[in-house]
Amino acid sequence: MLYTACVLNLNRRLFARHLEDDEILHLVVHKHWLLGLKFLFWPSASFLACWVLLYQAPFKTVFYAISVWSVISLIWWLRNFFDYYLDAWIITDMGIIDVAWHGWFHRQSSRVLYSDIQGVSYEIQGITNTLLRYGTISVEKISTGSVISLDNVSKPRRIEGIILKNMEAYLHSKNLKDAKHVQDILSTLIAREVQLGGFEEEEDSSGRG
Repeated sequence: MLYTACVLNLNRRLFARHLEDDEILHLVVHKHWLLGLKFLFWPSASFLACWVLLYQAPFKTVFYAISVWSVISLIWWLRNFFDYYLDAWIITDMGIIDVAWHGWFHRQSSRVLYSDIQGVSYEIQGITNTLLRYGTISVEKISTGSVISLDNVSKPRRIEGIILKNMEAYLHSKNLKDAKHVQDILSTLIAREVQLGGFEEEEDSSGRG
C-alpha cells in the first residue's frame, strides 16, 4: 500500500506537466522492470566499483579520483533511469498520452483522445515474453490510421482492459453531455416558440380590440 502510494505520488510529480488542469491520471504504463534493471546495471556497477577501489586503496589522490568517478556514475545512473522511466504511456480519464524522453533537455509527448481510438491490441511473442508476460500494446487512431505502440510492457492484456474500460466511460460521459446539450437546445427553441406564440396572441387580441 505504501509502495503504491509512493509510486503514484512520483508519477504525479514527473508527469504532471503533460496533464490538463481537470484531467485525472489513472495509470502510468512503463516498460518491464527487467528492462529497467538492464538500463541501470552498468552505472550501478560503476558506482559500486569506485567505492570498492577506494576501500582497497584508501589514499588521498585516489579519493579525489573516486569522487569524480562516483559523480559521473551517478549522473549516468540518473540519465538511464529517466530514459527508462519517462518513456511511458499516461492513461487518464480523457485519453492516452505517449511520452518519450530523449535527454535532459528534450522531451516530447503526443495525445490520443478516446474518441479518436479505432482499436486497441496487444502482442506477446516468444518464449521469454510468454513466461514473463510482457509484450507490445498498440492503439490505432481513427483520424490518421496511424498506430502508436509501447513495447516490452508488463501484462499488456491487463493494460488493454484498462484502456478499454476508461474509453467506454469517456464515450458514455461524452454521449450524455451531447444528449444534454441537444436537450438544452431543444428546450431553448421550444421556449422561444412559446414566447413568440404568446406575442402573436397578444397582437391578435390588440387588433380585435
